[in-house]
Amino acid sequence: MSFSFVDGWIAQARRCVSPHFNVRPQAEVSLLVVHNISLPAGRFGLPYIDQLFQGCLDINADCSFNELHGLEVSAHFLIRRDGELVQYVSCDDRAWHAGVSTFAGRPNCNDYAIGVELEGTDDIQYTDAQYACLQQLTLCLLAQYPNLAPDKIVGHCDIAPGRKTDPGDSFDWPRFIKSL
Repeated sequence: MSFSFVDGWIAQARRCVSPHFNVRPQAEVSLLVVHNISLPAGRFGLPYIDQLFQGCLDINADCSFNELHGLEVSAHFLIRRDGELVQYVSCDDRAWHAGVSTFAGRPNCNDYAIGVELEGTDDIQYTDAQYACLQQLTLCLLAQYPNLAPDKIVGHCDIAPGRKTDPGDSFDWPRFIKSL
């Protein structure tokens, strides 16, 4: 499946709009950041990621959610284990995914990056469906943003070393980059 881009949104993605974004400053998109997420940790296919990014997570649903109380976070995209693509924030806007971060000496990666979450963990292999979706999404974004290039695709661990470890050792970077 190939994706089409319309006004900052992927037409084929399930739209699940987050309130956790703001206007992107005068910065061209020039970085793609790959993350991972699962809520609760290591459990997949549940509604809690959507709820977290939409600001309506029931922190009483799992004891591990207490640390997420009041957290305002989002990503542009989530790719679920079955390959479903969910979009929370327009690529034209600034999602809140990178936190304190730096790429090539440039701080505040949220200003110029697109964040893609993979439903997963650092140590559980990602699915073929996720790699296929990520490939098609990345090709679409590379075509849309001339300042984005394969050498500007990084993990969260690369822009926030010592603070973040995702997408983890389970992410097959050679497989992904070769697919582009």
